[in-house]
Parts: sequence; C-alpha cells; structure tokens
Amino acid sequence: MKIDASKTYKTRDGRQVRIYATGAGGDYPVHGATKDENHKWRQTSWTADGSYVVEAPSGLDLIEQRPRRTLNKWLNVYDDMSTIGCATREEADSHCSDRRIACLHITREFEEGEGLDEGGAE
Repeated sequence: MKIDASKTYKTRDGRQVRIYATGAGGDYPVHGATKDENHKWRQTSWTADGSYVVEAPSGLDLIEQRPRRTLNKWLNVYDDMSTIGCATREEADSHCSDRRIACLHITREFEEGEGLDEGGAE
C-alpha cells in the first residue's frame, strides 16, 4: 500500500489524521498530523506505506478510513438459500415462494470494502 493524499486515514489506534505531503523524500516521506487525546494536532511523519516505525506495528500506523454505509433490507430465507435483499417487506412478500421459512429485516452498518480482499471477493 502506498499512501495517497486524496484518501482519508486514521491511525491504527483510532486517531484522526491529516496528510500534508506524500513525496517529501527520505525514509519518512509522508508528512501530516495526528490529533492527540487533548484534541491538539501533533506533527507526524510516516514511511511511504504508512508505517510510523519500520521495525514493528504501531498504534500510529496509518489505516485507510473508508466511507461507512448502512444496509437496510428485507431478505426472504429458504431451507437451501436466501434471496437478494428487498427495500420493503411488501416487495419481499411479492417475490417469495411458498417454500419461504422466514423474512428477515436486516439493518447493519458497514465500511465500504468490508469482507473483500484487494482483488474482489474472498
């Protein structure tokens, strides 16, 4: 992974991050700031891949922060499968068969890309 200034990051331990530059040169070319526990910005630098310390993982390593979304769907469930989620219970009811064993209302918050590897489905 290479740090991209157009993306949003947080630290591994959850701190807010601002990236100012990614091509400063040297061993730590990524420059920015992290917000500390007193809500003050502290100047920080990282390696090109977002590591704070080269030798070991750190709480200050950069982690990409992807947008969060909410799934809100109705799902018909059968003994051997489930169907694609429907926007309303009425829509799920209109697309079911008499083999349906449940109709579940699923509401779950997730991060874009969750459950996917770099190239697609796991």
